[in-house]
Amino acid sequence: MQVGVAAAPRDPALPARVALVAVGLLLLWPALELTEFDPRKLFEPSSLQVMGRFLGTFFPPALGQEFLGLVLRSALETLALATAGMALAVGLALPLALAVSDSLSISRIGPAPHAWLRRVLRAPLRFLLIVMRSIPEIVWALLFVRAVGLGPAAGVLAIAINYAGMLGKVYFEIFEAGDTRPARAILETGGGRLHAFFYGVLPVALPELVSYSVYRWECAIRASVVMGFVGAGGLGQQMELSMRMLEGGEVVTMLIVFFALVLLADAISALLRKVLT
Repeated sequence: MQVGVAAAPRDPALPARVALVAVGLLLLWPALELTEFDPRKLFEPSSLQVMGRFLGTFFPPALGQEFLGLVLRSALETLALATAGMALAVGLALPLALAVSDSLSISRIGPAPHAWLRRVLRAPLRFLLIVMRSIPEIVWALLFVRAVGLGPAAGVLAIAINYAGMLGKVYFEIFEAGDTRPARAILETGGGRLHAFFYGVLPVALPELVSYSVYRWECAIRASVVMGFVGAGGLGQQMELSMRMLEGGEVVTMLIVFFALVLLADAISALLRKVLT
């Protein structure tokens, strides 16, 4: 008697997945039409000719001693801008995240007087975090350039406000998703909220806090270059001036320096993750 091979069971979720992909493709088509996206235009002779002339100005790179000194100062300014902005962002995000978090709430371990009032007071702070992160950093930079003038100070404030909103949201989610039993145990034995945070919440959440904060610092370095195009200082501002003057050699030199800056940031972030987590 021949033993038949059992047929592989059919994936019960296959129809739903196929339908989801089909809906996604149907939604993608009008999006492409709305944005007038047509990759064929990149390969038209006129487009290739314009791109070729533009890229031809990139070589050779500008390597004059005076210009390299200017680029080095701009790169250090970009690094300082991103670091100072992130430091302010963390300083704003951490207390806001703790204020809106329930992980240290007395009501978690039992009845608490006026618990409803605390929940009402948290709502405006959560709305503030939404406002801070919903406005892009380049828009904040435009506003602060008008307020404090051209220069890196506007970029520092823009990164601080926008990234504080992002960090506050993620910090809050980390505090809420982590194991809160050590914090509850400290509160139940009569410990204060600060003790519960430093000995109950922070040790559990620290690896994720460090990892996300370092990632955002890398993003801040890239964002600081973009904000330079609106007058927020650093490499971006110098790059915008060179592009306006059609100095392609200077632009490619700054792109190389920026690439090195990103590699440096990646190496530093890897070291920080290894030391702090």
